[in-house]
Amino acid sequence: MIAITYTELVIRLVISALLGGLVGFERERHNRPAGFRTHILVCVGCSLVMLVSMYMGEVAPGTDPSRVASHAVSGIGFLGAGTILRYGNTIRGLTTAASLWVVAIIGLAVGSGFYVGALMTTFLLISSLYALRGVESYLSRTQRLRRMSVLAVDRPGLLGKIGEVFGDLNINIHNLEMGPAEYAEAYKTEVITLSFLLKLPYKINTHDIFKKTVQIKEVLEISWEGEEVDKRMLTPRYKGSWEELPETETEGQGSTLDQ
Repeated sequence: MIAITYTELVIRLVISALLGGLVGFERERHNRPAGFRTHILVCVGCSLVMLVSMYMGEVAPGTDPSRVASHAVSGIGFLGAGTILRYGNTIRGLTTAASLWVVAIIGLAVGSGFYVGALMTTFLLISSLYALRGVESYLSRTQRLRRMSVLAVDRPGLLGKIGEVFGDLNINIHNLEMGPAEYAEAYKTEVITLSFLLKLPYKINTHDIFKKTVQIKEVLEISWEGEEVDKRMLTPRYKGSWEELPETETEGQGSTLDQ
């Protein structure tokens, strides 16, 4: 077996950090439990595991160097399990757990000097994380699924009021994620975030959804597909009196869904 120089060792660890960081950057942008630093640590760590395995094969010819690397692959499952979270009937974090596992394999590949395989796997992994997100969004649109988040004062009956609004508009709640109640200094009260995945009926104006939801006095902020709705519509002086808004402020706020 060819001895690895210190220069080659450093190069392999640096490449591992770069490739792990590329994947981790995408996860960090989407606020996933395991982000930039975690993916770098996993990739560099597994690369070092492979280097140690190769070193052991040199200093102790009778040992099996592959056993150390194989335990690293199985052990990474415990770290991946920590990124999988359950919200009611929804399970999140599976993609992040899978990316951690693949990054671990990339680290092993770099550590063994299999650069082409590591680079191609990184390219395919990043491509799937970025490109396939657009495919998922397209599929959601064809199914008339939209995500709406509501920040509101935490009071009894809040969910029932919002559900009544959706019912009046013939909107089905496909999924609901409810965050913990927290004290918001800006509002001087306990607030809660509700994230709805809604299945909309044909030909509905999104402005009608905002208009009716904001009339609930507990509602403070509304986000639609990750973008916050114009706060001018959510100020107290407009609540319950949307018709009094000037024409220039309401024009263009709604969009008709016709799919």
